[in-house]
Amino acid sequence: MPADLDLARLTPWLATVVGDGAVEATRYPGGQSNPTYRVDMGTRSFVLRRKPFGALLPSAHAIEREYALIAALHPTGYPVPRPVALCEDADVIGAPFYLMERVAGRTIWDGAMPDATPDERRAHYEAMVDALAALHAIDPVAVGLGGYGKPGNYFERQVARWTRQYRASQTDDLPDVERLIEWLPRTVPPQDRVSIVHGDYRIDNLIFAPDGPRVAAVLDWELSTLGDPLADFTYLLMNWGTEPDGRSGIKGLAGAESGIPTIEEVVARYCTATGRADVPGLDWYFAYNLFRLTGIVQGIKQRVRDGNAASAQAAAMAERVPMLASMAWDFARKAGA
Repeated sequence: MPADLDLARLTPWLATVVGDGAVEATRYPGGQSNPTYRVDMGTRSFVLRRKPFGALLPSAHAIEREYALIAALHPTGYPVPRPVALCEDADVIGAPFYLMERVAGRTIWDGAMPDATPDERRAHYEAMVDALAALHAIDPVAVGLGGYGKPGNYFERQVARWTRQYRASQTDDLPDVERLIEWLPRTVPPQDRVSIVHGDYRIDNLIFAPDGPRVAAVLDWELSTLGDPLADFTYLLMNWGTEPDGRSGIKGLAGAESGIPTIEEVVARYCTATGRADVPGLDWYFAYNLFRLTGIVQGIKQRVRDGNAASAQAAAMAERVPMLASMAWDFARKAGA
């Protein structure tokens, strides 16, 4: 049983929500931000996500928003887990949390999919692109999410947000970050569409069906909002330029031999599905996405220092801040900085 989940206090709450029964729980590995647990009660299986304990950055770890999002999407048939209940009373287990049904299936941790055939790789990547396009086709107002994000240019808001988040958790002076903070707001591209944006859409945040290349569930909606769908899509495309290190990076692997679609094929498929003529120059978007990731990882670094990081891998990830900032500035220079 996880030491950081108080089953003696959780079990009575579960009884009021899903009924009585013996409770078993295990913590999932990973989860740099919100600790996540599998909760079993007989034949029923759930997933619990909670905020970290301790002091938190403003607007971070917004599990209430995650819950509202999946509660709105689930009735549409979009692949998200069925929401069960949200508990905003921190007295129950020490932090607010929510419960959802566990979706059976496969998590692909390594984007290279080393054990798959070329046809299997292609089919899974095409399913991943199609599920993102389907998300971006949902009308937020029609599903009750018209107020889920603020009006105005999404990238302008996000650059300002991640600048604030970075400043709130800053531990070092990094010239590349300072250059980005000055350059990005001046060069924000125009926005012509608004959609639900996942915020962290990559292969290991999906559950695929047990028996084929179908996306059974999209997970980890903590960073979701309303905004420019190109934020999600260009974030996904970054995997084609990220070294294959057993995570989502597939740089140099795409093509007929592996079966992984090329970046050009992925762009064409997404554009066809969403009615776009093309995707504009990617370098600005890659610089922005890496700057945003710098802010996220800087927050993890601060939580490591404060002693309330949610994962044993957090300390190693925290050391990536200077590298991410350098990569972001390299793309900024390619974009004309």
